[in-house]
Amino acid sequence: MSRFSEWLRRNSERYLLEAAQEQLARRYLGRPGPAHRPGPGDLFWRRLFVPVYRRLPWRLRQAVILALPGSHRRRWQGRSPSRPSV
Repeated sequence: MSRFSEWLRRNSERYLLEAAQEQLARRYLGRPGPAHRPGPGDLFWRRLFVPVYRRLPWRLRQAVILALPGSHRRRWQGRSPSRPSV
């Protein structure tokens, strides 16, 4: 997997997870979740990427996911032969 796609996947997972945690904390605790340490690029990921990603239809999300190289493209291993029960 290329470095760019690793970086993209790592950041998108992180910011989508943080946004989901904040949303759940607001919904069920009535307050925002724990504060995070702002870093470079937070503005892009939190204010642009997460809201746009959430509004994309599933088919478009799936097409983007399949177009990028990553762990989701690994093939499943076949089942090992089952042992006879004793």
